[in-house]
Amino acid sequence: MDSKKLFSGKVDNYIRYRPSYSEEALNFLYDKVGLRKDCIIADVGSGPGNFTEHLLKRGGAVYAVEPNENMRETAEKNLGSYENFHSVNGSGEFTGLESNSVDFIVSAQAFHWFDKIKAKKEFKRILKEEGKVILIWNKRLTSKTEFMTGYEAFLSGNIQNYEERATHRKLKDEDFRNLFKDGTYEKTVFPNEKMIIFEELKGLFLSLSYAPRPGDENYETLIEKLEELFEKYRVDNTVPFHYETQIYCGEI
Repeated sequence: MDSKKLFSGKVDNYIRYRPSYSEEALNFLYDKVGLRKDCIIADVGSGPGNFTEHLLKRGGAVYAVEPNENMRETAEKNLGSYENFHSVNGSGEFTGLESNSVDFIVSAQAFHWFDKIKAKKEFKRILKEEGKVILIWNKRLTSKTEFMTGYEAFLSGNIQNYEERATHRKLKDEDFRNLFKDGTYEKTVFPNEKMIIFEELKGLFLSLSYAPRPGDENYETLIEKLEELFEKYRVDNTVPFHYETQIYCGEI
């Protein structure tokens, strides 16, 4: 399937159940990296606008670049009331933005989908001089607890070609060195943990690009297995889900 269509039909779960970002991580972007209220930001691979809204709330013009129609239209519906919101039908390789037009490029949970060579060329084209690129991921801590280890085993044991399809795992230090100027970048990590009930765990799983959709042959079986995992480790009807927010920043 075209990577730009992988999340079609998953928007509701994506918005409701994907992890958010801590105030500490957001403050870091403005206090240390240099985002500010009067800057122009391209949020590339913006999806339904989960991260975009954090940027909009802090001011500055935000151009949300997203190729998936379902995702983009959802962002337009939910974020259209912000005067500083601009929706763009584009991708990491072809943003549709003018040359030398943005101060920062932000890509949250998306850079691993891009053609890295084409995206770097496009990023350099649209960035102003001394502009920066900020790449962000909420990465699961797969061995943090027995539950997190079990969840990873659930995915690897039930999703066909899981390791191949979990594209974010393919990124290596070399990929970041090739992207950033002189191979130099800053990586900063923030803890990100949430206590979740089963409905949230289910929605989080179904928001994944490789998770089954209702009606798929294995859908009911996997949901049953997921509930068994939850029941095994829950305390007071919740389990802790552990991430770390990883931020990569530099010039290109």
